[in-house]
Amino acid sequence: MTEDFSTLIHYFERLQKLSPASQEAIKAICSAVHIPKNQDLQAIGHTCKTIYFVKKGIARIYYYKDGTDITESFALENSLIARVESLFTGKPSKKGIQVLEDADFIGIHSPALFDLYDAFPEIERLFRKIFEAAYVDTVNRIESIQFHTAEERYHDLITSSPDILQRVPLKHIASYLGITQVSLSRIRAKGAR
Repeated sequence: MTEDFSTLIHYFERLQKLSPASQEAIKAICSAVHIPKNQDLQAIGHTCKTIYFVKKGIARIYYYKDGTDITESFALENSLIARVESLFTGKPSKKGIQVLEDADFIGIHSPALFDLYDAFPEIERLFRKIFEAAYVDTVNRIESIQFHTAEERYHDLITSSPDILQRVPLKHIASYLGITQVSLSRIRAKGAR
């Protein structure tokens, strides 16, 4: 039985037109992955060699600082998640990827992906666009922390991902926003008035 990778191809096609040969080459290096709720998709200390497309569920990249669990980012359906710093350097990551709901992913084996670049320039172009967009998102996140209040960051988050409050524990949202859970409760109470 062949896995259904059509949602992944559809996601890619919105960014870059792919020839049938390119689509088949990508499908050949993909695998279906199911991870139960609260399990790690990738553990801290491992080297990232897979880019994941979220078909169903939600995941987060996290790390520990002074013993505190910090959420760096969330990935919901129809988005990609990877520990890019490990992917490109080949070094073990200080971050992990945890699944917050039972989740289905499509794993793309990155060494095999990078090998496709020469044979399929449109695949290289596609992933250049993906990594450029991820870089811009990272810069925007840093600027958000630098220039916006916690309240503004909270409103941006619920505007871009309205159902996140129902799906993600508040402790992870608070750490993502860089505030305590008590501060988050205060911000939410203010918004409810």
